[in-house]
Amino acid sequence: MITALIGVLALAGSAFAQKDQDTEPTAALNFLVIKDDNGKAIRSAAVILHPVSKGGSQERGGLELKTDADGKTGFDGIPYGKLRVQVLAPGFQTFGEDYDVNKAKMNFTIKLKRPQNQFSIYGTQPAEKKDDKAPAPDPNAKPQ
Repeated sequence: MITALIGVLALAGSAFAQKDQDTEPTAALNFLVIKDDNGKAIRSAAVILHPVSKGGSQERGGLELKTDADGKTGFDGIPYGKLRVQVLAPGFQTFGEDYDVNKAKMNFTIKLKRPQNQFSIYGTQPAEKKDDKAPAPDPNAKPQ
């Protein structure tokens, strides 16, 4: 976890530089990323944090954290206010949600789901099996 934080410390200063941390309260955020179906930890998931403006649009800057072998990561020094959290991991659906950071310490458990089957209105559906063989002729059929 320490190595993950070292990589993003350089980004931390510029990402939230718009906020004066001496006058505004900051929070320590902890994340646990697990599989939705069995609750097991997801290692090396990217947890991306973006500040959100009062109008709801994503502001410039942000942080990217990586989960450890236990699916945990965290960061101390996030200013109070709206925060957009996105979580990406190979083999899972992307997670995204906005949170209101309003406490000195906040814990988040994020459950990632496996991708669902996709369907198209065009052509054969992926769940259907295509039968390339023509049906066998009926031996009792009369000639035409």
